[in-house]
Amino acid sequence: MGWTREENRRFEDALAVHGPNDQNRWQNVANAVGGKSVEEVKKHYEILKEDLIRIECDQIIPPKYRGAGINVRKIVNDQRKIGNLNFQ
Repeated sequence: MGWTREENRRFEDALAVHGPNDQNRWQNVANAVGGKSVEEVKKHYEILKEDLIRIECDQIIPPKYRGAGINVRKIVNDQRKIGNLNFQ
């Protein structure tokens, strides 16, 4: 099943709060999103990482979200600054 914009927003917010050192990270993210299992949020995270890598390599153009105020490059940079994404 797909993810709504609201679920994606909650997912991204939860990733910022529950970093890689959080022992219950994926359960906490799943709880924050609501209606998604730990496995679903882990899979969604892997897809997000792949997309961000492709965006950073200029393989795809970041989507423009009308009215949402989402800036994918800013999200990548912010996540890197706080160490929540590791592309290695």
